[in-house]
Amino acid sequence: MSSPETAPLHDPAAEEERQLVRTWRSPTGFPGWFLPVNQREIGKRFIVTAFGFFIAAGILALLMRVQLAHPRLEFLSPDLYNQFFTMHGVTMMFLFAIPVMEGMAIYLAPLMIGTRDMALPRLNAFGYYVFLLGGLLLYAGFAVGLAPDVGWFAYPPLAGAEYSPTLRADFYATLIAFIEVAALVAAVELVVTIFKQRAPGMSLNRMPLFVWAILVTAFMIVFAMPAVMVASMMLALDRTVGTHFFAASGAGGPVLWQHLFWFFGHPEVYIIFIPALGMVSSIVGTFARRPLFGYTALVLSLIATGFLGFGLWVHHMFTVGLPQLAMSFFTGASLLIAIPSGVQIFCWIATLWMGKPVIRTPLLFVLGFFFIFTLGGLTGVMVASVPFDQQAHDTFFLVAHFHYVLIGGSVFPLMGGLYFWWPKFTGRMMSEKMGVASFALLFIGFNVTFFPMHELGLIGMPRRVYTYVEGMGWDNLNFIATVGAAVLTLGFAVTLINAIWSWFRGREAGPNPWNGDSLEWATASPPPVYNFRHPPVVRGRWPMWENPQPEDRVTGLRPDRREVLITTVLDARPQGIAVLPGPSIWPFLLALAVCVAFGGFMIHPAFFLVGFFAAFAIVVAWHWPGEEERLPPWKERTRE
Repeated sequence: MSSPETAPLHDPAAEEERQLVRTWRSPTGFPGWFLPVNQREIGKRFIVTAFGFFIAAGILALLMRVQLAHPRLEFLSPDLYNQFFTMHGVTMMFLFAIPVMEGMAIYLAPLMIGTRDMALPRLNAFGYYVFLLGGLLLYAGFAVGLAPDVGWFAYPPLAGAEYSPTLRADFYATLIAFIEVAALVAAVELVVTIFKQRAPGMSLNRMPLFVWAILVTAFMIVFAMPAVMVASMMLALDRTVGTHFFAASGAGGPVLWQHLFWFFGHPEVYIIFIPALGMVSSIVGTFARRPLFGYTALVLSLIATGFLGFGLWVHHMFTVGLPQLAMSFFTGASLLIAIPSGVQIFCWIATLWMGKPVIRTPLLFVLGFFFIFTLGGLTGVMVASVPFDQQAHDTFFLVAHFHYVLIGGSVFPLMGGLYFWWPKFTGRMMSEKMGVASFALLFIGFNVTFFPMHELGLIGMPRRVYTYVEGMGWDNLNFIATVGAAVLTLGFAVTLINAIWSWFRGREAGPNPWNGDSLEWATASPPPVYNFRHPPVVRGRWPMWENPQPEDRVTGLRPDRREVLITTVLDARPQGIAVLPGPSIWPFLLALAVCVAFGGFMIHPAFFLVGFFAAFAIVVAWHWPGEEERLPPWKERTRE
């Protein structure tokens, strides 16, 4: 089969593809690294960068486990342990979990809905550079001895100027607000793209469940992230200019920080968890070889989880001393949110039960998720009870519960999704044997690491301690947990080796190696730079199974401009054509200016003004109309 480059020049289809490649390709070379805006390029950068931070967080966690392997070890000093403890949590929650899920969404959602790019491509690139610069600046604190050491939750008054006089807490307060700009940017783009750029015929009740999960997540980010951004800036102002938002003697007080932080913090658990549910749905349907059971119930469960996630934040504060009547409502909400999660698990089990499951690595990770997340959910119901939580709150029982929910509920599905969509990302298959070995090591290592922590908590070991004395009955369980952490690390290392090996030597995948049901499998692997030569027309919920080679396709999009089809919100009826901007240096420069504003604020508030005026000038240049921008952004749709 001839490629666009080798096809005869008189072939109109080949000429159109050559023009599309010229229009949509990204610049090359080192200068070109700062210019791309293509959704697949930015999505891959989010994913790779997030996994880089994940490796860093994993190393910190392993070093902490070594410190706790035996009583009175001096492997890490108390100060260094606090820095590692804080940066591990900050990295996993702010630099890995949310960015990697957004990266998967940025790469996959446009393909799944049959469009060529995100609605706001330059804003997309800006969000990535904010994430990258914020993360690097945060880790630069290690190089100068100023890494945050107040916990990933940074409770005042510990995080206040009186008890943390160095810049360590300033790194936390200012950079968390900065990094979350990237999350908000990605959420806005995803909402606009999903609502306005779906393929004709893909009404809301035909969207893939992964896209539904991303849509719910994006709305949650829009409502949850401002709380932590405002709280972080209030803390920065307390420390920098002497305000008293969280001072015990002021009108606010330390508990105000907890309310603001956990109003973001608990929805964040579901911001991480809900995209993982979408991945599970994609994997279960594909490997069960049948349409998902209970599509409507699954969608409603995702939406219910998103709504209920905002009503649980006080169950992190049961030991603060709030009125018991108020806490009872949050107990009820904490119990209630288990219902939509249970509905989804039963729908997936029914799908597998009535299908003909094909056991492959992605499905193994989903089955591991069923087991681990169910255990995490059961302990979640336990800590939703105020009397039990008041006994177990500051113990290792909560550490175990937290990791069973987040790693079991998010990382295991993510690993399954990585194996599932790796052929789409690279055009090559991962080794199945290495995949099974990685799953076995991760499943065993995870349970050996974190299950003993339940008992450690129940027999009294407090969390957030860097060492302990002999004779408490904690020695053997801590040693077992450290051995499990080593096995867990080995499991992730096997997947990393598998990815590197398959990148160069893996078997070629073809467009649809798993016989998937959604539109990302309707194009080549990896997809061309323009995703679809002609956007498809959708006739059902499972387009690749119901009509794998649709004859109806949208034409009329010019190949010499970055044009995408705009459709109506509810029924995805063609409405118009939008012209998207191409590669640009302005997103990177704007991210740099905003980084100066936030980073310099730690030193002196005047730096914020410098960054602000620089950002203002860059935004003016960004929106200054060039030749492409002078073209009318909308025109009447044409279609054969």
